[in-house]
Amino acid sequence: MNKYRSVGLAVAGVFLLTALVGMCVSSKVRAGEKDVIDDWVAAWNSHDPDAVVAVFSRDAVYEDVPLGLLNHGTDEIRAFAEFFFTASPDLNIKLVRSHLEDGHGTIEWVFSGTDVGIFGTGKRYSVRGVTVLDVHHGKITRNLDYYDFATILRELGQL
Repeated sequence: MNKYRSVGLAVAGVFLLTALVGMCVSSKVRAGEKDVIDDWVAAWNSHDPDAVVAVFSRDAVYEDVPLGLLNHGTDEIRAFAEFFFTASPDLNIKLVRSHLEDGHGTIEWVFSGTDVGIFGTGKRYSVRGVTVLDVHHGKITRNLDYYDFATILRELGQL
């Protein structure tokens, strides 16, 4: 009986060790993926188009679904960021929650600022939204933003 118990304990120990190693590897992957999300939020809040571009792969696709804007590659993404930084110079993104696993995930956020260049109202707006993204080799390859543009229009007095 002791012989089988010893074998059982040894097998249990191997399984426990394997699980702990797996958890460590998983947490490292998740930490790296979390860095991409933190970098995305920080880049937009930096108001620096080059910081925004730095989180994307050279051939990334960035789509602002409500506005129907589709940007291919870092040059177009840079121009897109420059437009928003000019149109809303105090643009701010507040991270609500995020999930990224195996290169696919979401970022839930609140986007706010003052309209100085879209309609030129000078009014503040705030809208909740979500970004769906794909990440490969530490860079965002696909970014789709979804939010209720009617909320922004109402807050700006345009609807």
